[in-house]
Amino acid sequence: MAGPPEAVSCGEMSVYLTDVRRYGISLLFATGSSKHLEMLQQRAADRGMTLTPEGLLRRRKIVAAGSEVEIYQALGLQYIEPELREGLDEIERAAANSIPPLVMGADLRGVLHAHSTASDGVDTLEAMAQASLAHGYQYIGITDHSRTAHYAGGLTVEDIEQQQAEIDRLNAAFGGRFRIFKGIESDILPDGSLDYPDDVLRHFDFIIGSIHGQFRLDRQAQTERLVRAASNPFTTVIGHMTGRQLLRRPGYDLDIERVLATCAEHGVAVEVNGNPWRLDLDWRWLRRGIELGCNFSINPDAHSTGEIVSSTRWGLAIARKSGMPADRVINTLDADSFARWLQARKERKSPRLAPTRKPQPA
Repeated sequence: MAGPPEAVSCGEMSVYLTDVRRYGISLLFATGSSKHLEMLQQRAADRGMTLTPEGLLRRRKIVAAGSEVEIYQALGLQYIEPELREGLDEIERAAANSIPPLVMGADLRGVLHAHSTASDGVDTLEAMAQASLAHGYQYIGITDHSRTAHYAGGLTVEDIEQQQAEIDRLNAAFGGRFRIFKGIESDILPDGSLDYPDDVLRHFDFIIGSIHGQFRLDRQAQTERLVRAASNPFTTVIGHMTGRQLLRRPGYDLDIERVLATCAEHGVAVEVNGNPWRLDLDWRWLRRGIELGCNFSINPDAHSTGEIVSSTRWGLAIARKSGMPADRVINTLDADSFARWLQARKERKSPRLAPTRKPQPA
């Protein structure tokens, strides 16, 4: 093509036709929000250049057009991932080279929100573990529903004992190749307590505290409910914090900022729930959680082996949209490091995350 990129509309989808020389500028104009592009154009103008669909130009000479990286570099900017191109503070941060690498799928070492046939999942505990191993994960945290969620087959104390015995058997069979952590998705009761006594809760490796009922409490009561749950020393993760279900129901009314601050204070991770009906929290609140110092857990809330990958992908997408780096995500820790992190929490220390990226192929 001799001219600039051309967009062909196909219903709600647009297909951009371009050539190799203008591939980068075509991507940039197709992915950046209008505000982000305006900010880039202003930065170009301040430097005696113009940013057009033909490329970054100085007078009529193309300075950069073939790759997005070259365009950002020519503007004196760190490369800005497409997810961050919102016209917020990303230009300022890129100019200071202060945008950390975003979490990637390769960073995730384990699955930490998964249901089996013991509650409302459709696959067995062993099948969920084997599927996670097959997808390259080092561990899975089984978190079937707790006894208050009787409608979802919530586990009785006797069920818990049987499941944990099965986990011990399977872990022995895996021989260190893979690990199943003993978890539960414990209902947060209206008063903010978890729905098992302490002598039961202490037998779990980790606990996701979630609300599954009493959605209509007023703002103060709902906020206090979650604040108390996040302050509970047995709580590891606060699950799907707002309780929203997209196209089904809005989230309940609460002071999200206060709950996030409480999670940060007590070292409780905030769930990034990738179930496509939830996508909870919204990326804007995740961004605020990062600012407040929260840790996170990117979870599929999987009820089948197929959802382990598909829902994790959506959770990863909204985490990246928020600007989340890998070192804020607890399930980027390898199995041994995650076990130590959990033990440190039980001992009431203040564990610091220190995950490392998997080696990438050259």
